[in-house]
Amino acid sequence: LDPPSRTCPALELLVPTDASLPYDMHNVLREVFDDGELFELMRPFAPNILTMFARLDGRPVGVVANQPAVLAGCLDISASVKAARFVRFCDAFNIPVVTFVDVPGFLPGVAQEHGGIIRHGAKLLYAYAEATVPKLTVITRKAYGGAYDVMASKHLKADVNLAWPTSEIAVMGAKGAVEIIYSGRSDLATKVREYEELFANPMVAARKGYIDEVIRPQDTRARLCSELNVLQSKDTKKPHKRKHGNIPL
Repeated sequence: LDPPSRTCPALELLVPTDASLPYDMHNVLREVFDDGELFELMRPFAPNILTMFARLDGRPVGVVANQPAVLAGCLDISASVKAARFVRFCDAFNIPVVTFVDVPGFLPGVAQEHGGIIRHGAKLLYAYAEATVPKLTVITRKAYGGAYDVMASKHLKADVNLAWPTSEIAVMGAKGAVEIIYSGRSDLATKVREYEELFANPMVAARKGYIDEVIRPQDTRARLCSELNVLQSKDTKKPHKRKHGNIPL
């Protein structure tokens, strides 16, 4: 049996420090889960998000992860529907959900707007908010805007939210934010560096309680196994008496 306390030193090098560079999330997940075994579902459909089954310390879990190697990991209509359906499946069969986040936002464009990206994105938000199974989240790098909220954030009642030191939790990237705040100024490059030093890290979110702890990447497996063990006895009582909620279809 793959020991739950196993460290993953390879994770320290898998994610580029340059936020504009892609990487394959599969490599991260193989390091974390038991024996590197992943059972992926619907791989050809919406490859910018991954849905799969794996094991942590012998326990089955559902895994949702952004894929930075495709569309930079942006959420679009297809990705939102794919992940929402998977999260609801896991909740229906009492399977814990582990989410790996590296998302720059929702995919922009006229086609997405006309297709109803807000409505379809809300399905994923609803699925995470409604799920009562153990929900564990790891932010590896970017977590921007509304897409950060949707991906099992603390605001959607996730049980444990961890972040790597490379993570950036903000409304948008430093360059975009500076161009809005300091529009027309000639020292934008300097302001971008200042903004990155202040906000391009997980510490601000951690101080506000949006992140439970900033961890070393190599400790990810051990922490997830430990937290999942604690959450095995999770029992959520719903206050309402209706049979189910009203998902945005």
